[in-house]
Amino acid sequence: MAKTQKGPTESRLTFGRRLREERQKQGMTLEDLAERSGITWSYIAQVEVGRRNISVDNMHFLAAGVGMSVGELLRTT
Repeated sequence: MAKTQKGPTESRLTFGRRLREERQKQGMTLEDLAERSGITWSYIAQVEVGRRNISVDNMHFLAAGVGMSVGELLRTT
C-alpha cells in the first residue's frame, strides 16, 4: 500500500521557491508571468508556496515564462 504524503514535497517547494526567486529577479509580477505562461496568477501564487501539486505541462509553461528549463527550477544547488 502506498504511503500518504503529508504536506508538499521538497521538489514542489523547491520548484515554487525557485520560480518566485526568478520571477522577482526579472522584475515580473504574478500577472506578468500569468500572461507569459497562460496560467492564472492565482494558480501561480499557489505553486510558489507549494500548495499546488503542479503537472509537468504546467511546470514547463511556467519555466518557459521565466526563460528557464524545468530542470533548472528543480535544481537545489
